[in-house]
Amino acid sequence: MDGSLLTEDILETYRAFRRPIRFTTDDIAVEYRGNQAAFNRLASLIPSELDLAEFGDAIGSNNWVVGGSRTLSGYPLMANDPHRVQQAPSLRYWIHLVAPGWNVIGGGEPTLPGVSIGHNEHGAWGLTVFGQDNEDLYVYDTNPENAQQYRYRNSWEDMRVIEEQFIVEGELTKTSIELKFTRHGPVLYEDIANRKAYALRAAWMDIGSAPYLASLRMDQAASWEEFREACRYSRLPSENMVWIDTDKNIGYQAVGVSPIRPNWSGLVPVPGDGRYEWDGYLPIEDLPHVFNPEADYFATANNFMVPENYGYMNALHYTWGDEMRAVRLAEVLGSGRRHTLVDMMQLQHDELSVPARNLVPLLDGVTITDSRIAEVRRKLLDWDFVLDQRSTEAAIYVAWERQLLDRVKKLFVPQAVQELLSLNMKRVIDWLSAPDGRFGPDPLVGRNALLVDSLSEAISNLESRLGLDMTQWQYGDERYKHALIRHPLGATVRSDVRDQLDVGPVPRGGDGRTVNNTGNGDNQTSGASFRIIADSENWDNSVGINSPGQSGDPDNVHYRDLFDLWARGQYFPIFYSREKVESVVEQTTNLKPAAAAFVDR
Repeated sequence: MDGSLLTEDILETYRAFRRPIRFTTDDIAVEYRGNQAAFNRLASLIPSELDLAEFGDAIGSNNWVVGGSRTLSGYPLMANDPHRVQQAPSLRYWIHLVAPGWNVIGGGEPTLPGVSIGHNEHGAWGLTVFGQDNEDLYVYDTNPENAQQYRYRNSWEDMRVIEEQFIVEGELTKTSIELKFTRHGPVLYEDIANRKAYALRAAWMDIGSAPYLASLRMDQAASWEEFREACRYSRLPSENMVWIDTDKNIGYQAVGVSPIRPNWSGLVPVPGDGRYEWDGYLPIEDLPHVFNPEADYFATANNFMVPENYGYMNALHYTWGDEMRAVRLAEVLGSGRRHTLVDMMQLQHDELSVPARNLVPLLDGVTITDSRIAEVRRKLLDWDFVLDQRSTEAAIYVAWERQLLDRVKKLFVPQAVQELLSLNMKRVIDWLSAPDGRFGPDPLVGRNALLVDSLSEAISNLESRLGLDMTQWQYGDERYKHALIRHPLGATVRSDVRDQLDVGPVPRGGDGRTVNNTGNGDNQTSGASFRIIADSENWDNSVGINSPGQSGDPDNVHYRDLFDLWARGQYFPIFYSREKVESVVEQTTNLKPAAAAFVDR
C-alpha cells in the first residue's frame, strides 16, 4: 500500500462526524428570534458538547468496589464517577423506575434505555471506559472502467449506492446526497485520480449496538451470574463494569465489541481486498474479568489493566489513560482501613497529585541562585501535594508541571508527531527521575536546568496572571482553575440571557490526574458531573449528585440547583425504599390515558 496516498482529506468526513455542534446567531431561524418560549424549548434540548467531540481528557471515569472485609459495616460499597463533558443541560438524569419486575434507581442519558449506572434490590453497578479498537480503515483499488466497483478477492464488487433526499431549512427544493457503501462499511473518501476508495468498518454500526442497550438486562440482574450474562449484550460503549450485591460479592467485567484481527494490529489502514478480515468478536469469557478478588477490592480508572500475556491484544486499543488516578485509588483502598460511606465520598474528591509527589522532590538539592525561585522551591518542598483550590503551592505546581510537560515533549517526541501524541505521565516521571543523554552531555545538569527554567517560566506566568504578591495566589482563582459551564446557545443571545443559560463560574481544585478529575485546563470542561456511592447493607444509605440540575429548562428551579452542592463536594441521599421516598416527595404527577374508542376489525 502506498503510504504517500494517505492524506488528511481521507478522514475529514469522519472527523466532521466527531466534532461538537456549535451555534451562532445566524443559526436561529428569524421567526424564533425574540420568542422566549420557543428559545427555552430549544435550550432544554441541546447538550453543550455532545458526545461527538474530540474529548482529550474528557472521557474517562473512576469506579471501584470494596468487599465486606474492607468496610466497617461488613457489606460491599460501590462508587462511580464517570468523567464526561460538563454541560448544560445535564448529560445524565437521576431516575427511579418501579414496575412489575423492576425496581431500579440511578442515572441514564435522555433517549437511551434503562439505568446505566445504579442499583436494584439485589446489586449495584458502575462503569468506566475500557479500551477497545473496534474500527478499521479499509483501502480499495477501484475499477478504472467503473469507479463504483472495488476489487475484492480478485474480482470487482459493486458498491451499494443510496440516494438520500432531505429538506434544508429555508430552501424550496430538496437536497440530494449520494451515500456509498462497501461490504465493510460507508465510503469516507474517493481518490479518483489514483483509483482508490476508503471505507470505515466500525463494530458500533452492527445490529444490536445501541448505546447502553444492555442496561435493560442489567437493571433486572439478581446475582453476579445474571449481571455477567447481561454484560454479554453490552456492545457499546466499551466499558469496565463493576458489581456488588447483597450476598457480599464483588466483581468486574470488561464489556464491548472487540474484533478479532488474526493477521494485523489495527493500528494502520489495510487493503480491503479480503486479506484482512475480522474473525468475529471476542466472547464475554475472553474479556478481562474478576470475581471476588483476593484483595477484596477492585478499581478502574481507564488505566491499562489487561492481564499479562493476554491473547487478544489486537482487539484492544493502544492509548490508555495514565495510571496516576489508579495508583492513588490503590493506595487508599488497599491501606488496611475499614472504609465507610463517608470515606468513599472523600475519595471521590481526593485531590492529592501523585505526579507532584514524584516530581517536586527532584528540586531538592538543585542549585538555584535566584532568590524568588528559591523561595518557590521551598514552598513546594514543604507542600502536601494536594491540589486544593485555596492553595498557593498548588497554583505554582500546576503552572510548573505544564511547563515541564511542554519542554519534555519537545525533547522526547519527534516534532512531526508532537500534535498527535500526548505524554504519559509515568514516562515523564521516569525520564526526569533517571535522566539520560537526551538531556545533554551531562544528563543530570541538563535535567536540573530544565527543572529550574520551567519553574522560572511558571513563576513569570503566574505573576502576569495573578499579580506579584505570591501570598494572594490561589489555584482556584477565577482567572485560574474554575468551572464555568457554557450553554451551546450562549453565543447566540444577549448577555443577560447568556447569564441565565451558563452555569458558574466556581473555584475548583484537582487536575486531570487526581481522583477528583477536573481536567488539565483552566476551565473544568470535563470530569464527574454525576456521582454515586451505593451501600449494599442498606440501599437507603446510598448517595449521589448530578450537575448542574435535573431540569433542562433554564426557567426551572432545578436547572442549576445542584451545581453549588456539586462544587462543594457534597451529595444528596438516594432514597430507595417506598417509605423513604414518600417522606421527601416534592411533587406527584399522575398521567392517565384518555378514553379511546376501539374498533373491531
